Amino acid sequence: MPTKPEKKRRPATLADVAQMAGVSIATASKALNGRSQVKAETRARVFAAAEQLKFSPNAMAQNLISGRSGTIGLVTHDLEGRFSIPTLMGAEDAAGNGRTSVLLCDARGDALREKYHVQTLLGRRIDGLIVVGARPDPRPSLGPLPVPVVYAYAPSENPHDTSIVTDNRLGGRQAAEHMLACGRRRIALITGDADYGAAHDRVDGAREVLDAAGAEIVQGDALYGAWSEEWGRTAAGLVVAQHPDVDGIICGSDQIARGVLDTLRETGRKVPDDVAVTGHDNWEILALNARPQLTSIDMRLEELGRQAAALLFDAIGGRADEGVHVVAPRLIPRASTGPRVA
Repeated sequence: MPTKPEKKRRPATLADVAQMAGVSIATASKALNGRSQVKAETRARVFAAAEQLKFSPNAMAQNLISGRSGTIGLVTHDLEGRFSIPTLMGAEDAAGNGRTSVLLCDARGDALREKYHVQTLLGRRIDGLIVVGARPDPRPSLGPLPVPVVYAYAPSENPHDTSIVTDNRLGGRQAAEHMLACGRRRIALITGDADYGAAHDRVDGAREVLDAAGAEIVQGDALYGAWSEEWGRTAAGLVVAQHPDVDGIICGSDQIARGVLDTLRETGRKVPDDVAVTGHDNWEILALNARPQLTSIDMRLEELGRQAAALLFDAIGGRADEGVHVVAPRLIPRASTGPRVA
C-alpha cells in the first residue's frame, strides 16, 4: 500500500519560543535582539528554546518592524585601499556580529563623487554611514543627514559630529622612547609632506620625548619632504653627510624608512648596529620585506574600523557619542632597531 506523505512540520515562530521559555513574546524578542533590559538567565532560557525549536527569525520581517535595513554604508577617499581596507575589515568584523552588511563606495578624493555616493547609499535605506578619509587631517562635515555618520581616520571639522582617529603624536612618542631604550642619543627625524598635520604631530611627539631626555636632534629639526622611498634616500644622504655620527633615524612612514635603509646600506652603515631606524604605519608589505625588517608604528586601523562601527551602532540605537575618539597606536619591534654595537 502507498505510504501516506509525511506532514510538513511548520517552522517555529517567536510565539513558540516564548511559550517554551515561559516568557512573553515581547521579552523573547528583546532577548533574541540583544536588548539590555532582559536578565541574563532569561536570555539564556530564550536562546535555549530558540535552539531547541530551530527558530530562525525572518530578517525581512525584523527589518520592517524595526524600520532598519540591516546595512551600513562606507565611503572611502583612499584610492589605494591602504587605509580603508583594514578599516573596512574592522568594521565588517564588528558588523558581522550583528548580522549587518557593509556597502563600500570609493569617492576617489572627489567631493562631488562623495555626495553622489552618499545619496545613492541613502537611497538603499542604509542605517548609518562611515566615511574614511585619505589623509588624517580634519575634513568638511557632510552636514545633517537622515542617518548617523561616523568619520574615521580623518575627523570632521564639526565638533558635534562623531569622529575616530589614530593618535599620531603618541606614535611619535613611542618611536622616540624606543630609540632611547636602544641607547640612541643622536637622532634624525625624517618625515613627509609638511602640509599634513599628521607629519607635524608625529614629529612633535618625538621631539617632546627627545628634548625631555636631552637627546640631540641632528639637523636641529625634522626634514620634511614627500611620502616616498626616493625622499627617504635623499634625506638620509643629507643626514649622514653632515652628521656621520647619527645613530638613530625616526621616519614618518614606512616608505620613507625603506629609502633610508637603502642609503645607509650604500654608505656602509650597518642597521641596527650603527644606526637604528623606525618607520610609521606598519604597512606589512613594506615593513616585512625591508632589509632588515622594519620596526614600525602600527596605527591599528582594524581596531579603528571596529570602534567606528561600534560608535555607529550606538548612534543607530539612539546613543550617539559626539566628538573625536582616539585609538592608541603601538610599536612593532623588528630587526631595524636594537642596542648599538660599541
